[in-house]
Amino acid sequence: MLKLLRPAVTRVLTPLGRALVRRGISPNVVTAAGTLGTAVAALFFYPRGQLFWGTVVITVFVLADLLDGVVARMGGGGGSTWGAFLDSTLDRLGDAVIFVGLTFWFVLSDQLVLAGVSMFCLVAGTLVSYSKARAEGLGMTADVGLVERPERLVAVLVPTGLDGLGVPYILAAGLWLLAAASAVTVGQRLLHVYRQTTVPSGAAPSAADRESDDR
Repeated sequence: MLKLLRPAVTRVLTPLGRALVRRGISPNVVTAAGTLGTAVAALFFYPRGQLFWGTVVITVFVLADLLDGVVARMGGGGGSTWGAFLDSTLDRLGDAVIFVGLTFWFVLSDQLVLAGVSMFCLVAGTLVSYSKARAEGLGMTADVGLVERPERLVAVLVPTGLDGLGVPYILAAGLWLLAAASAVTVGQRLLHVYRQTTVPSGAAPSAADRESDDR
């Protein structure tokens, strides 16, 4: 559903992307700057309990995830293999640091149960992304499930920002729902890949092909 908003957001970001291209700024720089900004904001604002303004700043930097694509297309060629790898890797870092910042806040404010839920969301979100990447690396697909990255970001940032405005229980409810949805998504992807491995096919990867170091 959230993917439907991407064209509209891209149109809004196009003038900024054009200005960055004119100044010779590469999409990889935009990607790195977005992740750095997200990390600094999450670790500066959230542990201090400044949830609303932290969320506002993080949201601005999260938009760099779309802006780097705009810059890549306008720069000619639509990006590179290295750029795609860097973008995916830094996405994982940016997502994780949001939950790390929230976890610090929960620990400092003696909300240890929510600290545990926040860390569960971090781990489950990583597994959601890893399961898809690993499946694709083995020649299969795992593009199923309730929540992908855009949904996870909305599910954590919106309740966090509203909590910062004083809306009661919204952050706790959001995190518990996200934890449950992420766990279901991991299960859906495991089942999806399992079904592909049990379908008789000469193209199915062998056991030896599946053996590799964790990445």
